[in-house]
Order: sequence, then C-alpha cells, then structure tokens
Amino acid sequence: MLMPSYNAGMTEATDYVDRFFDRYAAALLARDASVIAGMYAVPSLILFPGQSIPVSDAAQTEAFFASSWGQYEGVNSVQKRIDIMAEAPGMVWADVTWTYNGETRERFCFQLVEKAGGYQIAVLTPMA
Repeated sequence: MLMPSYNAGMTEATDYVDRFFDRYAAALLARDASVIAGMYAVPSLILFPGQSIPVSDAAQTEAFFASSWGQYEGVNSVQKRIDIMAEAPGMVWADVTWTYNGETRERFCFQLVEKAGGYQIAVLTPMA
C-alpha cells in the first residue's frame, strides 16, 4: 500500500518529483531491484559519512538492492514526505523521509537530474 504525503512549494517540478518517488516506492515494495537500478543515473554518486561510492554501472545498483531486501523484511506499506530543497535547470534536490509500516526509518537528500524519460538519481546522501 502506497500512502503519499507531500510538503513542498508548488513548482513546475513538484508533480514530476512526486511521481518519480511514487514509482521508486512501488519498486521498493515490489522488491524490484532492476526498476530501482534504472532510476539511478550512470554515473551517480552515493555519499555516506566517510565513504563515497561512485556508481559506474546500473548493475552495481541492482546488485546492492537485490542484496539488501532483508532490511525491508515485513515492509508492506510506504509513506514518503518530500521537501523540495532547491531547483536548477534540469535538476532538483529533494529531502525525502521514508516511513515504513508507520515507522520513520530513512531520510535522504536526492539530487535528481533530467534524463531522457524523466528524472534519475545522480547523488544520494543520508540525512540525520
């Protein structure tokens, strides 16, 4: 079950970002690593404290998600809260908080870039 929540000013990008994360959440609930991998730009960058992971192939992202489904064991509903932090031509920075089965569990800053067919994740950074 997908339960959207939205908190952002009305911008041209708002609907596109919301739909992007609807697809992301649906792929997460479906445990579809291939779809999620296609939502990441190549190249892209995953930035964790003390660690930068350059992604040079969609297969890296697919393998990561395929190996991480255990952390989503029992998750059957997702709620997202999106705050658009900034926009630039062809780019959006979104602060997204994910709540699974009623428990807030993840918060990330996603830098999305426009590619053919819509947005893709170019940079992912965890937030406190």
